[in-house]
Amino acid sequence: MRPSGRATDALRSLSIEPNFNRHAEGSCLIRVGNTHVICTASLEERVPPFLKNTGKGWVTAEYGMLPRATNTRMRREVKDGPSGRTQEIQRLIGRSLRAGVDLVALGERQITVDCDVIQADGGTRCAAITGGWVALRLAMNKLLKAGAIQRDPLAAPVSAVSVGLYAGQPVLDLDYPEDSEAGVDANVVMTGDRLIEVQMSAEGSTFSREQMVVLLDLAARGNGLLAQAQMGAVA
Repeated sequence: MRPSGRATDALRSLSIEPNFNRHAEGSCLIRVGNTHVICTASLEERVPPFLKNTGKGWVTAEYGMLPRATNTRMRREVKDGPSGRTQEIQRLIGRSLRAGVDLVALGERQITVDCDVIQADGGTRCAAITGGWVALRLAMNKLLKAGAIQRDPLAAPVSAVSVGLYAGQPVLDLDYPEDSEAGVDANVVMTGDRLIEVQMSAEGSTFSREQMVVLLDLAARGNGLLAQAQMGAVA
């Protein structure tokens, strides 16, 4: 029995509220169980120096957690700079979202996706990627409507979900109690039926190739459900 009482292949409760921020070109509040993340997409008519005069755009991401997003207060990172964990997650979100963007179609402009965790209960990076794509999609819609770009830079949703072995069983979408005790856990980023990134590691026990395939199949199911919710949010 999972601590939450969910079936092994069930996602946590999911809601995506689009246009949560009135100022950003695209935004949403994504709630995945008790993990809540505000995602905003901000457009700039410039690109990093290494892309200047190439005709290509850029998508990057920043990630942070509010001090009381967790059980105990964390120090703000503004004083000492982002931690190694924060930098790793930011890079993951940026890589994941860029994998689903035609940077030539975007043109020489940059979109920064900010992901701010206001409450954490496991899977914050996955929720940030899933919500970040919704914010990105809404920003692209505005560019298309304004005629600033001629073709859609986004093909299919990009989403992410966690899977793992908890009490020896493969489970989908781990919350914190499961994540902290899982023998194996993974974050799987996908677009359609294609993999973008897989972060899978043993946390106290090894796993077989057969178990890895089972977990990837479970993640594909979860990402399919997330993609449906994403499309519903931007419809």
